[in-house]
Amino acid sequence: MSNDNPRGSLGILVGGGPAPGLNGVIAAVTIEARRRGLEVYGLYDGYKWLVQDNEKAFMDHAQKLHIRDVSRIHFDGGSILRTSRTNPAKVENGVKNSVANLRKLNIKYMVTIGGDDTSYGASEIAKGANGEIKFAHVPKTIDNDLPIPENTPTFGYQTARDLGSMLIRNLMEDAKTTGRWYIAVAMGRHAGHLALGIAKSAGATAAIIAEEFGNAEHIELSKVCDIFEGVILKRKAMGNNHGVLVIAEGVAEKFRAEELEKIPGIKVEYDGFGHLRLAEVDLGKIVKSELKRRFEERKQSLTMVETNLGYVLRCHPPIPFDQEYTRDLGYSAVRYLLSDKPEHQRNAMICVINGELRPLYFEDMIDPVTKKTQVRLVDIKSESYKISRSYMVRLEKRDLEDAEFLRQLAATAEISEKDFIDKFGWTTEI
Repeated sequence: MSNDNPRGSLGILVGGGPAPGLNGVIAAVTIEARRRGLEVYGLYDGYKWLVQDNEKAFMDHAQKLHIRDVSRIHFDGGSILRTSRTNPAKVENGVKNSVANLRKLNIKYMVTIGGDDTSYGASEIAKGANGEIKFAHVPKTIDNDLPIPENTPTFGYQTARDLGSMLIRNLMEDAKTTGRWYIAVAMGRHAGHLALGIAKSAGATAAIIAEEFGNAEHIELSKVCDIFEGVILKRKAMGNNHGVLVIAEGVAEKFRAEELEKIPGIKVEYDGFGHLRLAEVDLGKIVKSELKRRFEERKQSLTMVETNLGYVLRCHPPIPFDQEYTRDLGYSAVRYLLSDKPEHQRNAMICVINGELRPLYFEDMIDPVTKKTQVRLVDIKSESYKISRSYMVRLEKRDLEDAEFLRQLAATAEISEKDFIDKFGWTTEI
């Protein structure tokens, strides 16, 4: 397989976890690049084969793409190019091999689709290519945690939130019908956008995200359970013993490893990027077990079921918002790569803000302290977050200042009013 086009060819790969809309970007990039006269190669399995010093393996996993191959895939979930979490910077000679392999196909332009780790890998390969290969990174993550200006969402987030909200609505109805509690874990390793967005949209009973604990390096499991226990007690005092609690998986990221290792059945493992494998940490089960233990101590029944809004969201067919958004992103990526404008000559993440292309240069995305791509966290001082909290059934200062309601709360918890304030008062401060 070779390419003698003097303009070079364009490569596309997908890294990290799946997200609704991946095929839409692949289609848009392929169609526009072909219209501009470029050969297009889809590279399978992210960086997996690109980083290897194995020409046959690489060539076997590089497919020439035509418009006919992609013309209707924007309706579909998943990725026709698959994906992987291979990290070029952590594979011996990974960057060097990547550059050499791209040269074999005369690839002068590269579109990478992924999250912060995929963009970091792209930036390292771009450095290794010394300007010979121009990169455009399309930001993808249902976590919505990439630093896109003006709070613009990452593609895939809106579809994941839409499906997640529908699932939570169903659980809310089931909880009311059966008189039970659900605890739902939503994806979001670094940021709680998805958990909060789902809970707010569906009107879940309450949600917890890591950001509300500030810059604390660690979060204690007991503190998380204090908050949810207070929610359940408040609901019971209001005459309702059912509800749905949502928690962001990233909360577990801040648990101490030694604390997790003490929990039966938990094995602490890490992925290729050095991240704790959150799928192996059954956060819902851990929190449920502790909450049930607390209620059993006071001889009160608590029927609770844990569920995970994880992988089920990632390959869902995109809603029209993401179908349109990914077409904008794919078209803009090719437009940027082929642009002669001086400001478009650097490697960049492709952002479409209010319908306009606005590149975010690789060097401006890197956190000067961590040396990794910056992460966009939920702004807990924002009006949007305050609105989310105002509709949750969380303990509030006014609950403890209302003498009659405080008596009801304490009676429900079967402790004195003073002990109730001593145990749960801190939860009203965050």
